[in-house]
Amino acid sequence: MLPCPSPTSNWTPILSGWDSQSNGHFQGVAKEGRINGAKYPFRRYGVGCCAREVLVPKGPLYRVAGTAISISCNVSGYEGPAQQDFEWFLYRPEAPEAALGIVSTRDSRFSYAVFGPRVAAGEVQVQRLQGDAVVLKIARLQAQDAGIYECYTPSTDARYLGSYSGKVELRVLPDVLQVSAYPPGPRGRQAPASPPRLMVHEGQELALGCLARTSTQKHTHLAVSFGRAVPEAPVGRATLQEVVGLRPDLAVEAGAPYAERLAAGELRLGKEGTEQYRMVVGGAQAEDAGTYHCTAAEWIQDPDGSWAQIAEKRAVLAHVDVQTLSSQLAVAVGPGERRIGPGEPLELLCNVSGALPPPGRHAAYSVGWEMAPAGAPGPGRLVAQLDTEGVGSLGPGYEGRHIAMEKVASRTYRLRLEAARPGDAGTYRCLAKAYVRGSGARLREAASARSRPLPVHVREEGVVLEAVAWLAGGTVYRGETASLLCNISVRGGPPGLRLAASWWVERPEEGELSSAPAQLVGGVGRDGVAELGVRPGGGPVSVELVGPRSHRLRLHGLGPEDEGVYHCAPSAWVQHTDYSWYQAGSARSGPVTVYPYTHALDTLLVPLLVGAGVAFLTGAIVLGTITCCFMKRLRKR
Repeated sequence: MLPCPSPTSNWTPILSGWDSQSNGHFQGVAKEGRINGAKYPFRRYGVGCCAREVLVPKGPLYRVAGTAISISCNVSGYEGPAQQDFEWFLYRPEAPEAALGIVSTRDSRFSYAVFGPRVAAGEVQVQRLQGDAVVLKIARLQAQDAGIYECYTPSTDARYLGSYSGKVELRVLPDVLQVSAYPPGPRGRQAPASPPRLMVHEGQELALGCLARTSTQKHTHLAVSFGRAVPEAPVGRATLQEVVGLRPDLAVEAGAPYAERLAAGELRLGKEGTEQYRMVVGGAQAEDAGTYHCTAAEWIQDPDGSWAQIAEKRAVLAHVDVQTLSSQLAVAVGPGERRIGPGEPLELLCNVSGALPPPGRHAAYSVGWEMAPAGAPGPGRLVAQLDTEGVGSLGPGYEGRHIAMEKVASRTYRLRLEAARPGDAGTYRCLAKAYVRGSGARLREAASARSRPLPVHVREEGVVLEAVAWLAGGTVYRGETASLLCNISVRGGPPGLRLAASWWVERPEEGELSSAPAQLVGGVGRDGVAELGVRPGGGPVSVELVGPRSHRLRLHGLGPEDEGVYHCAPSAWVQHTDYSWYQAGSARSGPVTVYPYTHALDTLLVPLLVGAGVAFLTGAIVLGTITCCFMKRLRKR
């Protein structure tokens, strides 16, 4: 219950929606204030006045037949108990003076015969919100429900002062809202019993249309939304998930799961013409499958400025199935297990199959080959691939080789190695990846598939190498030149075989060999060009070919830092028809220890110099002592 105005303020609250002119009981000036935190208009009366006031919404109200309506009523400024009673009456246009009792809070038998069955069925009821406020609810309006509704409050006051009833007019409009799929399907006998079923590929656009129109004579706004329900689920507000909608104020909003896609431009809603609406979902995903509906709601603005929904209808547009790329992508390879010799070309074919959308605006594909050595786990390393733009590239370790990756048919790809090597033997797999385009033309990987393993065998060249290395002279002294020789023997191999040899050293640390890898000192390549590494002692190094299969390493001005264990590492190289080279064999000689000795004269020179120095120092001391004593005696004389 709202409090009466104090004698000093002389202001009475007026709840929203009450029209003072309709009752004609009060005159005065209105202003705005707050009671218990809520904002209300106030009207000032004469000093000492405290009047009852019944408030109902400002009319007329327009609603559509078959829909529900709720009319509120509250009373203030009363005396007596906090719980007031309410009675509702209807004055029909054809009998404006005849009051038809609808429902009452204090008498269950209050309803007239025209409303009795509807009240008993719960279609018409009064619901108490609090002691001094109720709401009249009519579940399904009928045309004869139009008229003026009066909310009356029996008096509990000591004297009559103010208004005891409020009236509001309700006008019932015919239901003329229409909703259907657009473009419409066949009619008559050819019309299907169920909505059409639409199949889209993952990544493609899903476009659905809706036709919504109304011929209501009053100014109304249409709100159109597209929703999705999971397949075979009953349609209702609890199961229908809104995708995107056009609000009465023409704002486009998306349901929570689709808000990000709307912001990214993947989801669009547009109006085509005066009655057609079109929704486009870009980059369809698996979770987009379901039954799509179009819901149209008609809104009208009540006299108090608020908007009320007066009609709503829904139409099924289509059952949508999204065919995922992962369920369709398949890869097959051929022609089967391969056995080839070194230097021969190797060709492998990869065929991508499945009900896939063509590459272009919505989808893209990449295809590559992987190779794993026999017995190695995992798919292996990349040999070559074609990316989504059709640009080929080679994997690590294959740069510089004559390898081609090309598309020979709409879905067939070929890998060609011009000259196979024994190192190319292993298990090959074809890897295909499918991408869908999102907002900004960005690609998102949607599926990938690998083929069965395809074994490839490449015969070895049969090259056997042996190397024998030694230190010329057996013993070497500091300051001299150390000459290390390496003889190489070869068995097998094709004509044109070339040899290369390199020299390596392992340095000792505290009497033991270091765990660090061996260090290259120098060598001669397969083309006869010398390659110099790093000498431990930092002096000059020379490497040379002294015979058809004999190599020599010379360390000039040998020093103690050159001490270490040296070895010779020859390798055999074969050139194929594509002018590429590959290593057909390798070997390692036994260890050769290089220890720079010192000369015998060098070992005697140090003691001799030390002894001479000591003798010279001793003689000088003795001579100085004798001279000092002689000079003292001479002075005394």
